[in-house]
Amino acid sequence: MRQRVFSGRVLPGRRSRPGPTGHVAAAGRSAYCGSMRLHVVSDVHGRSDALRRAGDGADALICLGDLLLFLDYADHSKGIFADLFGPENAAEFISLRTAERFDAARAMSTRLWASIGEDPATKINEAVAAQYAELFDAMPTPAFLTYGNVDIPRMWADHLRAGHRVLDGECVDIGGLMFGFVGGGLRTVYRTPNEIDDEVFAAKVDAVGAVDVLCSHIPPDLPELLFDTVAERMERGSQALLDAVRRTQPRYLLFGHVHQPLVTNVVIGRTRCVNVGHFRASGAPYVLEW
Repeated sequence: MRQRVFSGRVLPGRRSRPGPTGHVAAAGRSAYCGSMRLHVVSDVHGRSDALRRAGDGADALICLGDLLLFLDYADHSKGIFADLFGPENAAEFISLRTAERFDAARAMSTRLWASIGEDPATKINEAVAAQYAELFDAMPTPAFLTYGNVDIPRMWADHLRAGHRVLDGECVDIGGLMFGFVGGGLRTVYRTPNEIDDEVFAAKVDAVGAVDVLCSHIPPDLPELLFDTVAERMERGSQALLDAVRRTQPRYLLFGHVHQPLVTNVVIGRTRCVNVGHFRASGAPYVLEW
């Protein structure tokens, strides 16, 4: 589905536009005075304070998902798990997952829920709703959003405000360039809330088709973009995204998901594939100007 957005002004045709330039935002406007400026964030993971400022100086914000913070591997006192069960239990749970002892981690989770005697789904939904309320209140407008693997899509509708547009397997014209959005992550041993089958993800990539800028939460399936240097593990990337880049050659493929990547960008033909950064850690958006 393709839509046209004017961002409050009449915009000339897309064919007359030069290609966008990308960089990380500094304080205020950059020296380059383009006619359109977008800020792009991913992996917000609870940073409502920085999110509130993420659109400053931009015509619009793009958010590539993972708004929620379930576990904070850097600060075990943060996140839904720690709020429910305490930082000591969060630290132990993280240790089990880091050691890839997933059966033991699931057994621990089951034991903790049994100990509080409350319905897990109800308690998690309450905690998620509270985080989403805070995050969407902080989300600038206008904003174009897609889901991450840690998000719960069915709960977004209750928190969206005027000026928030959610796109998943869809396209939209922003400032004369066509942007395509593909949300969610692929299935892993971590069983995060919004993991989907490869075929379902690929169908959304196909639905987007040829665009100027392709936006997704996860990277294409290239090893150098998938390796997390701190976690010392490979994350999952999409072969369908990689095939689409090779076939359609968008100017940019923008994504997040890998928090501490081995490399932040690679070039495939005329396409620059860019990890826009771990917003929870940096608090700074990536910038596109043209």
